[in-house]
Amino acid sequence: MLSAVPRPLQARPQTKFRIGVTDWNLRQSSQLAAVSVAKECGFAGVQLALGRELVDGRLALDDPALQKRYLFEAKDHGIALTSTCINRLHRNYLKKDKLGQRWVLDSIRITRALGLKIILLPFFGKGAIEERSEMDYVGDVIREIAPEAEKAGVILGLEDTISAEDNVRIMDRSRSPAVQTYYDIGNSTRRGFDAVKEIRWLGKDRICEIHIKDNPHYLGEGSIDIQAVVGAMSEIGFDQWAVLETTARREHVVADMRKNLTYFRGVIDSFNT
Repeated sequence: MLSAVPRPLQARPQTKFRIGVTDWNLRQSSQLAAVSVAKECGFAGVQLALGRELVDGRLALDDPALQKRYLFEAKDHGIALTSTCINRLHRNYLKKDKLGQRWVLDSIRITRALGLKIILLPFFGKGAIEERSEMDYVGDVIREIAPEAEKAGVILGLEDTISAEDNVRIMDRSRSPAVQTYYDIGNSTRRGFDAVKEIRWLGKDRICEIHIKDNPHYLGEGSIDIQAVVGAMSEIGFDQWAVLETTARREHVVADMRKNLTYFRGVIDSFNT
């Protein structure tokens, strides 16, 4: 009988990503104050919602003067803008509403003007992708839009409630390297998918950014093994933004966000020491 040969000890891979936060979970959706609040909480970056409600028929951040103010505030506070989110797609669903295509095209222009590279395309509620026909339709719509994203150097990130495999089905149908998965560990877990396995399967080249949450719980107090998630992110060499989308009490936004950030940083530090 062959005896087991001890394997050499290997150091765990180091984490390479920074931590951001969504402006809507700071209760500052599409508000300039999100920059300073994110800084106060201790985050390195903030994700911007482009506006659920229109302003003069345009997305709220479709304003060059406002965009310059965001860039100034970010520089002044020493904080990065991570990415954008077309939250207008919660009204004009990309899976069936032609107006959704317009907002994606506008968001590409806005995102480029802000010097950013990732746009979150949300598919939730009545806009959720459920049927195979809807997946195919979305893939075809994005195929038409993707050349504009490619020219702008922008990634369209799919965030939804379907499996990693189904997301890749849409990505493949779009036929564009500008279409990736915006992975959300909370959404996937609630739908019964194994976030750790999916992150490993997708790999770093198919994930543009990751939302971290276990709502309504604080990180580390719910059902998601955050340690295992960070381990999977480290294993694939994920080096984009990990963005907290954790809920916070209205009167305790800063305290609640700091608590989640402190926990998440602690998990990361355990991999880097």
